[in-house]
Amino acid sequence: MFGYGQDVGIDLGTASVLVYVRGRGIVLKEPSVVSIDKNTGKVQEVGLEAQRMIGRTPGNIVAIRPLRDGVISDYDTTEKMLKYFLKKVCNKRLFRPNVIVCVPSGVTEVEERAVIDAAMQAGARRVHLIEEPIAAAIGAGIDIAKPYGSMVVDIGGGTTDVAVISLGGLVVSNSIKIAGDAFDDTLVRYIRKKHNISIGDRTAEDMKIKIGCVYPREEDETMEIRGRCLVTGLPKTVTVRSSEMLEALEEPASAIVDAVHSVLEQTPPELVGDISNSGIVLTGGGSLIHGLDLLLQKETGISVRVAEDAVSCVAIGTGKALDNIDALKENVSISKRKYQV
Repeated sequence: MFGYGQDVGIDLGTASVLVYVRGRGIVLKEPSVVSIDKNTGKVQEVGLEAQRMIGRTPGNIVAIRPLRDGVISDYDTTEKMLKYFLKKVCNKRLFRPNVIVCVPSGVTEVEERAVIDAAMQAGARRVHLIEEPIAAAIGAGIDIAKPYGSMVVDIGGGTTDVAVISLGGLVVSNSIKIAGDAFDDTLVRYIRKKHNISIGDRTAEDMKIKIGCVYPREEDETMEIRGRCLVTGLPKTVTVRSSEMLEALEEPASAIVDAVHSVLEQTPPELVGDISNSGIVLTGGGSLIHGLDLLLQKETGISVRVAEDAVSCVAIGTGKALDNIDALKENVSISKRKYQV
């Protein structure tokens, strides 16, 4: 196919970017954050170093997350970020890489074109798109080519993609803009309302990871958090419990359950039977929140499992798709339109 080492798969996520290079595996995993000097427009840092600057920058430097809800919200910054990551993984090779990029299943043509243009401007020679549920299923070890129904729920930072896959394509799918970031935002609002303190996104994410849950834990765990008191304006420390997290996260968790119900209702009976036998597979970083698999299992009556290495499933699937790109292009899995210069 293409030259060895010049095929690159990119999981272009709202929260993080994972890059897979053919023959080398996943070689990069960094936050989707760019810090820019507002006076000069020059990029200061990209990825992990830029993330550390969020909420801590002087007036002339701003830390930007150029993707929102799974799509590009700041085209120029996305292009600069992609250029930086491609240069980093391709080791300054002379040849421009061939790139396959993941997009949410509900992406519009305009959003699709923006991803392709950004990748081309960043240095790609040829760009293909693959829908995230397809990549997630491949990465989770599901044989998508069989005439057998499989259901994947991919919960990223900006979007949750629910899809039923058979014969290499999407039979029914739904993409909602409620995922990991929505959990964080909900916790920020909850702590502000209940404890009268303001916390940042990073504190909210720590809470979600350490004591967050959408199904009752066996033990009610606690965590100390620090923020700014909205009454005095001074620093304040409070102790929060996992039972509070259960209450706070009920709304976004219910939205994900409703999306799964909606897709199951539209799925042909034969495929529903297949899914009942094989179960639902959860992928993406958002699937790791405690109890989500148990909640979905309770609400649907279908067994649910979290994929091994759920965070990397989409990137791994994208990488595997590089080896079978010609076969996959015959289905709806990969965009039939390829762009090159």
